[in-house]
Amino acid sequence: MKIPHAAMAALVALALHQPGFAAETPAAPGTDKLAPVKAQIAQRNWSGAIQELKNINDVSSADWNNLMGYSLRKSATPDYAAAERYYNLALRIDPKHRGALEYSGELYLMTGDLQKAEERLAALDKACFFPCEEHTDLKRAIERYKAAGNKYVPE
Repeated sequence: MKIPHAAMAALVALALHQPGFAAETPAAPGTDKLAPVKAQIAQRNWSGAIQELKNINDVSSADWNNLMGYSLRKSATPDYAAAERYYNLALRIDPKHRGALEYSGELYLMTGDLQKAEERLAALDKACFFPCEEHTDLKRAIERYKAAGNKYVPE
């Protein structure tokens, strides 16, 4: 059976907006307990984000661990070892967590571990049903890294 092009496009659009295709687990409207953290991150207030995460203390959440790793990696005095631990915890909870896969891949580029970054890219390739932003972003970061003679180049 052939599916008309317009119908296929509608199915693709619908699939991309399903909860399983989000980098973070979507919250019901008005119930996102990580909203204060995300607000701090949007302002690039890493210490504020870390404090909000400590206040929430939801260590069993892949999203919480991912955002803790991200905030620690981006802070004025980055703690790469702790960031890696949090990303790995997020991935133990949800091995297909696209945010943690992308951000840990970037961390590995920052610390000079191209092999691990490429492993995260391969995992993203499997986690993304369709091309996803996290895969595209990490792939570009790896390309920039290689083009710069194996040196991390921020976006």
